Amino acid sequence: MTESDQRSGVADDRSDRSDATGAERIVVSYPAALSEAGRRQLEKQSFRSYLHKTHGEARAGDVWEEFVGVGCGTTRDVSLRVERVDGGAEITDETAISYAARDDGELEDD
Repeated sequence: MTESDQRSGVADDRSDRSDATGAERIVVSYPAALSEAGRRQLEKQSFRSYLHKTHGEARAGDVWEEFVGVGCGTTRDVSLRVERVDGGAEITDETAISYAARDDGELEDD
């Protein structure tokens, strides 16, 4: 809030994505059956940037339905689940994203 806003009582609703309430790190799990090509896509900076831009907050238990490239021009819907959040809930530009495989049978062919 600027000094003139303080004097006038106007609240500053601009959000600073680097404030102290942001998550330092989030751990996101993916199905263990995800192909190696799909795992490589998750690790790309472009996919991490996409998650930063499209998800404003993260809480343990949140499920994000995303699609990832799995090779040969093919994409697949994948459920990413937030397993842990270190710090606040807000995802900022500084929030680190770590991945872990989860063995829940998802993506297995019938």
